[in-house]
Amino acid sequence: MVGKKKRWIWIVLDSVGIGAAPDAHHYGASDVQSHTLRHIAQSVGGLKVPYLAQLGLGCVDEIPGVLCHNPIGGYGKMRERSFGKDTTNGHWEFVGVILDKPLPVYPDGFPEHIIEPFERYVGKSVLCNKPASGTTVIDEFGQVHEQTGRPIVYTSADSVFQVAAHESVVPVETLYDWCHFARELLQGTDGVGRVIARPFVGSIGHYVRTDRRKDFSLNFGETVLNRVEQSGLPVIGIGKISDIYGGSGVTVSLHTSGNEDGVNQLITALERYDQGLIYINLVDFDMLYGHRNNPQGFARAIEAFDQRLPEILQCLGNEDVLCITADHGCDPTTPGTDHTREWVPLLVWRPQMNNGVSLGERATFADIGASVAEFFNVPAPSAGVSFLSLLS
Repeated sequence: MVGKKKRWIWIVLDSVGIGAAPDAHHYGASDVQSHTLRHIAQSVGGLKVPYLAQLGLGCVDEIPGVLCHNPIGGYGKMRERSFGKDTTNGHWEFVGVILDKPLPVYPDGFPEHIIEPFERYVGKSVLCNKPASGTTVIDEFGQVHEQTGRPIVYTSADSVFQVAAHESVVPVETLYDWCHFARELLQGTDGVGRVIARPFVGSIGHYVRTDRRKDFSLNFGETVLNRVEQSGLPVIGIGKISDIYGGSGVTVSLHTSGNEDGVNQLITALERYDQGLIYINLVDFDMLYGHRNNPQGFARAIEAFDQRLPEILQCLGNEDVLCITADHGCDPTTPGTDHTREWVPLLVWRPQMNNGVSLGERATFADIGASVAEFFNVPAPSAGVSFLSLLS
């Protein structure tokens, strides 16, 4: 590579939305009422996130406890152009792919033409086959699953086919094999965004999901990740990043066991790699608190991340860029347990920045991908407008 070594550090705070999107009314009453950050802040009498505030979070919208005072970063918010409010839609739009048709969902469970070949492959009939909360479904069907070995298949409001199995009943590699078959089966009009393996352990009344979850995603074509990789630079995916893109465009994948471990691995990656794209999803906000309607836990998790921010900032070199955003909302105070259609925050910082700058209301998540392309001088995706020049 010719030129200075530099890195783009990209942190996705999974489901940390910042207010109902302009088209939220198309998704339901809960979406119209949603404001994940404001509502979790209200639940604890105000968020204590001084470092996110310093980057400009309080200047994006009113959030109890988060002031807008002399920010040092670029701050704004982005709306999603793709249909849906899922991980798949948000992350693929980040890298320049607009999903202009809704991915299939199954509010009544999966039809016979899907379930029958899956059951034939597994050799057992499935349990559940309906939309359900991932923690509730293992409590409801876990005992029967342990007694029979029948897989627990369920979905949600998102475009997902999820398979839960106890690790002592179904080896994790077998569960992955089942999900790989389901991924091959679910194509075309039945092409759900993700097939997700959901292993769990424990005993009745005390079941818990493990960190050996694996996502099998659709591939929607070339992205800015592929172009960064093709330029000869490393693309480090931490957490579920590689799974989201089916491994495409990711040169190194690092598994994580939660937010704290994710930040630890991010810092290790910053110490190990002196150039390229380092891209992490921190999923605990969504998985442990948003879907479980726990606003206080959600707020404390945001505060815990904020306390780790100085460690991350100290690892940045003069040529690096830090970008913090989210992929959708999951307001734990609104009815239901599903994702919410929200704006997402955009916080960007370079070590040479001394004064904050508004990045405004961005028309698409793809503006990040366009900025990444400009930063690494690779071909830009067809969607998105770079905000890189605003950070000078």
